[in-house]
Amino acid sequence: MRFVYHPEAGASTLQIEGEAYRHLFKARRSRRESILHLRNLRDDLLYTYRIETLDRRRAILALSEEKILRIAPEKSLHLGWCLIDPKSIEKALPSLNEIGVSRITFFHCARSQRSFRSDFQRWERIVLRSCEQCGRSVKMQLREVPELSDFLAEEPEAYLLDFSSQRLGCGEGPEVLVIGPEGGFEAGERERFTQERIRGLGTASILRSETAVCAAAARILL
Repeated sequence: MRFVYHPEAGASTLQIEGEAYRHLFKARRSRRESILHLRNLRDDLLYTYRIETLDRRRAILALSEEKILRIAPEKSLHLGWCLIDPKSIEKALPSLNEIGVSRITFFHCARSQRSFRSDFQRWERIVLRSCEQCGRSVKMQLREVPELSDFLAEEPEAYLLDFSSQRLGCGEGPEVLVIGPEGGFEAGERERFTQERIRGLGTASILRSETAVCAAAARILL
């Protein structure tokens, strides 16, 4: 773990209790002599704290050092991802954050199950924990719009990931990419994209949506 997220990191003193206390001193087993690195994920600073007091319920930390240490993707990638089973999304979020995706916008499309609902509070916690693990100082942003048409109204130059002889290139590619649900997009949805804005992966296998989104992000960003 590279650091611990705390929304008030940067304050001269911090009182740690509740979930944050359990995370630091139960799960991570930090000790009285431990040096703790914290971030607030609003700036590029890494804050170092020392433990002043520690008991069974709370700890008081004192700021001892701060330094600029930005760890962020060199490239930008905005994914438009049709909503699939939230459990599948949750499994992919840490990988996408580690790979360096800038943001994801979710939406419904023709083959979405309308019963699927976004749980952004839970997903934000998953992304925060991923940042703590991989060290990323600028977290991946998550949001939702109602439909594919709403996404394309905002991102008219978006590319579509689909079956195509035009491959996504390693280390190069579009800055905005649309990923479909299980079963892909319907014809009317594909017609929103010109052939020049459709890209494929080098496999004949039918990929699950969560596999396709990770593979595409890796080819563009890594």
